[in-house]
Amino acid sequence: QVQVVESGGGLVQPGGSLRLSCRTSGVDFSFNAMAWYRQAPGKEREYVALITSTGNTYYADSVKGRFTISRDAAKNTMYLQMDFLKPEDTAVYYCNTRSVWGQGTQVTVSS
Repeated sequence: QVQVVESGGGLVQPGGSLRLSCRTSGVDFSFNAMAWYRQAPGKEREYVALITSTGNTYYADSVKGRFTISRDAAKNTMYLQMDFLKPEDTAVYYCNTRSVWGQGTQVTVSS
């Protein structure tokens, strides 16, 4: 059974950084793509970043150059390093793989 659990969210000032983690179980990174999504209040859930089974990475235009997706197969964990955060990055961030969603972790960017 595939399970994913996000962590690492919090309150940060504009321009600051956070690293989100997505701990997984039942997922073979060698055969599965993984992604981060986010949902801001009153808005639909949107794609943020993707890492393929071969390690290629892709980003939404809104986060390109500021966010970095990565994974550590030995730790069964995917990460999202978020730098130069903006207030518009405020959202609940979700991990997704094989159509399984975590519970999300709140990121708030505010002074």
